[in-house]
Amino acid sequence: MKTFLGYLLTPIFHLYFGTVLVIFHLPQVIARHVFGDNARRRVVDSLNYFLVKGLYLMGCRIQFKGCEQVPEGRPIIIVANHQSLYDIPAVVQAFKKFYPKFISKIELGKNLPSISYNLRHGKSALIDRKNGAQSVKEIFKLGRLIQANNYAACIFPEGTRSKNGQVKKFMTAGVNTLLRAAPNAIIVPFVIDGHSRLMEKGMFPLKFGVKISYTALAPIEPKGKDVEELVADIQLLIQKELGQSI
Repeated sequence: MKTFLGYLLTPIFHLYFGTVLVIFHLPQVIARHVFGDNARRRVVDSLNYFLVKGLYLMGCRIQFKGCEQVPEGRPIIIVANHQSLYDIPAVVQAFKKFYPKFISKIELGKNLPSISYNLRHGKSALIDRKNGAQSVKEIFKLGRLIQANNYAACIFPEGTRSKNGQVKKFMTAGVNTLLRAAPNAIIVPFVIDGHSRLMEKGMFPLKFGVKISYTALAPIEPKGKDVEELVADIQLLIQKELGQSI
């Protein structure tokens, strides 16, 4: 039955997801030009709320955990594992009071309704993976932004998503650059569990009835710690939460 429901409901889910992106694009543009960035931010929060809730169409059971322990009044660096394109709405929903920004490949900054506009005008870091100097400059600029405003920046240190959910080796360069630019930041490991099972056969069919959890682990004070050891420790914490062998 679950297999049948997966085939039946996947097109409906994709239609819903795409429709939400299209519907919220124009309100985002109008909000920014007429009422300013705070209004655009509220539109984006609503957009991601509906994107996350759309997973219920696939019978997903969704749980957010640990977000209440994230401290306010400091910049936040969210270090998350990366399983799918559905990770970003979950991060926005979990950390919306910190106005989260992302480190994203530059190609996503155009041609995608709602998403590209938000990445560009929400001041996320759009990096060219073939241009190391440009990438460092953009990430450092993002770090200075969260330092000045106590915002959050999300980084996926695996670089690319894990199709099978097994955490790949975390790279340290992006976290190191953020910490240099935002010395007051605290790190929050964020564990995404279930998206890879949802997409175990790719975009079609999605799997019906998957349990999905988003868990903010205890914040980590990075001051005085070696960055390579720090990032390695965060990877181990995320793997442990996922029940993966270390």
